[in-house]
Amino acid sequence: MNAIRKFTMASAICASLFSAVTISCSEDNDFPTGQETPAVSHNNAKTMFINVKGTDFAYRSWGKEGGVPLVLLPGTGGSMDDWDPAVTDGLAKQYKLIIFDNKGVASSKGTTPNTVQAMANDAIDFIKAMKLGKVNIMGFSMGGFLAQRIVLTEPELINKIILVDSGPKGAIGLSNLPNIVAGTTGLSPEESYLKFGFTDSEKSIAAGKASFARVHLRTTGRDLLLSDATSAAQFTAVLAWAQPDAGALEEIKMIKKPVLIIYGDKDLPISVQNAYNMKQNLENSVLLEFPDSGHAAFYQNHEVFLVKALEFLAQ
Repeated sequence: MNAIRKFTMASAICASLFSAVTISCSEDNDFPTGQETPAVSHNNAKTMFINVKGTDFAYRSWGKEGGVPLVLLPGTGGSMDDWDPAVTDGLAKQYKLIIFDNKGVASSKGTTPNTVQAMANDAIDFIKAMKLGKVNIMGFSMGGFLAQRIVLTEPELINKIILVDSGPKGAIGLSNLPNIVAGTTGLSPEESYLKFGFTDSEKSIAAGKASFARVHLRTTGRDLLLSDATSAAQFTAVLAWAQPDAGALEEIKMIKKPVLIIYGDKDLPISVQNAYNMKQNLENSVLLEFPDSGHAAFYQNHEVFLVKALEFLAQ
């Protein structure tokens, strides 16, 4: 899934808004006085906190004001610092962007639930607490699972959806995740990132290394690492989602919102066949498939992705 932060089998198996709102800023990202404040971007956006039903959620927001905000939902093991700035800053040129740590993840407080639906419920509570009104959502990998449940649970909250290398319940190939994770044993963080997200071609590997470098450009106020308990809860939720579900494709037919499906043709953990299945059963959907691309197809092909994603959101 999200292999930017090393997600090992050991860490997974060892462990596997309507309330009052308060906001505070992280002091780690304050800029020295007497210097011109740089434009806000992925690499310097302040970490903020909002109280959601008694739990503090960490988030960052920047980008173009006005219009429908865009909320991003990361993959397994992902925090705010695991997004590729080429994608986030590109999207923020046209939309107000919100990235956040869901309950119990990284800098957010609370306990991470071990089901996709409960995670989706927490994300819904966060969006409502932020008073964003109707939003666009983009879910990567596990984040795409949450996106589906969010729109099925609270359809009036959602304007449009982007699903990136994700899949419906019972997603083809996903049940093999433990073996894929085991295959990263002994790999460096960069090697694990490349194995999960990219192909073996020279072009894909070069793009993966460039993406990995961009992800680590932020040096101040970086997010916390995920705890073993959070990693285990996410792993449990993903493996439950991977279980065969005869009604899964019928269920997603209930999603009537516009959906853009982004996929790499050689996705390792979630087969591209899932993209075809979703396209056939989501009546208001468009599929963009990238050749010679893996699970992080939108990072490898970020320039084309941004053009298509922004066109989709603007329609």
